[in-house]
Amino acid sequence: MVITGAGVITPMGQNWAENSSGFRAGRMAFSPVTLFDVSRQRVGTAGQAEVPESAPYSRISKKAWGRMDRGTRLAWIAASEAIESAGLSGGEMPMMVGTSAAAMPIGESYFKQACSTNKGRSLQFHQVELYQAQRQMTDMARTLGIDGPLRIVSNACASGANAIGQAFHLVRSGRADRVLAGGYDALCQLVFCGFDALQALSPSGIPRPFDAARDGLALGEGAGFVIVESAASARARGARIIAEILGYGAATDGHHLTQPHPLGDAALITMQAACKMAGLEPEQIDYINSHGTGTPLNDIAEGNAIQRWAGDAVRKIKVSSTKSSIGHLLGGAGAVESIISLMAMEGQWLPASLNVREADEICTFDLVREPREAPVSRVLTNSFGFGGANATLIFGKEGIV
Repeated sequence: MVITGAGVITPMGQNWAENSSGFRAGRMAFSPVTLFDVSRQRVGTAGQAEVPESAPYSRISKKAWGRMDRGTRLAWIAASEAIESAGLSGGEMPMMVGTSAAAMPIGESYFKQACSTNKGRSLQFHQVELYQAQRQMTDMARTLGIDGPLRIVSNACASGANAIGQAFHLVRSGRADRVLAGGYDALCQLVFCGFDALQALSPSGIPRPFDAARDGLALGEGAGFVIVESAASARARGARIIAEILGYGAATDGHHLTQPHPLGDAALITMQAACKMAGLEPEQIDYINSHGTGTPLNDIAEGNAIQRWAGDAVRKIKVSSTKSSIGHLLGGAGAVESIISLMAMEGQWLPASLNVREADEICTFDLVREPREAPVSRVLTNSFGFGGANATLIFGKEGIV
């Protein structure tokens, strides 16, 4: 199973080229939140993407673009780039889409209208309809010219990674030649205020994953989509192969609703499962794009999992968290971080964990604190979420295994 197309939009940029350039340069993309009122919150910044107000391409009508919520617009931009970069123009293929908040801004609008005067109540049913993720994704598929079944994965911050993993299984089993898969989420007030109420956001607005004094995460928004295709199908149509999907693991952590097991039990299981499927030992992994949120409990749990997984080879394992640059993209995080891993492998460089003043003692691995040139043939990316959802994906250069 191979990746033949990829598209991405984040606070760092609106496509692969802009994001690759930004991460390679070690830039951050946090700014004051302007989408909604944050004056009553502890934190006022996030990773906010630039999303076109008008339809960006002639292939989508002004009316269709207007029906889309902000998150779906992010997804459409990334999916469109993935399809184009794969040399496709739509066609018959399933869609696997991961999201956590989906069209939450439309739900917020519905609630505000319901609590106001009777004016505009006639539009409420329309908002209920558009609020549903399957309606948004069905409309997106139609504008992209895609026919095929749609599956939505929603298990918090592992959604995007699990969507790619499910696409991998679908192609691997022979049930599809290719699948459009990825994840997305946009900033919205309910989610932002919820994380703030949990005191999970860094008061400074700048996350410091794996820093000894880290104090929380930063939220971001974006989308990442890939074309997962059988190697036979890709070669038959002469497609460019970006990478192979070598392994995928998923597990559930029943320790706590919002806190991972301190020793990273489920994370260890997913990493081991992905490596077993790929036929790889830890020392054969060149780079780990960690979940690395910057919260005290998450980084300790993932650090423990990496130590247990790597054993004596842990000091050779290169690790970083790109959430330090763009924030936590929730349901889009796993898909976007998979694409960042592909960028690193294609360009032979490692993105950094920025803002680290003093590395936590859990970092017995090689914490990449600024971008560096390095040989990269195999990458592993972790995605963990509330409710105990854990996923690991491994990518490799074609023919490496």
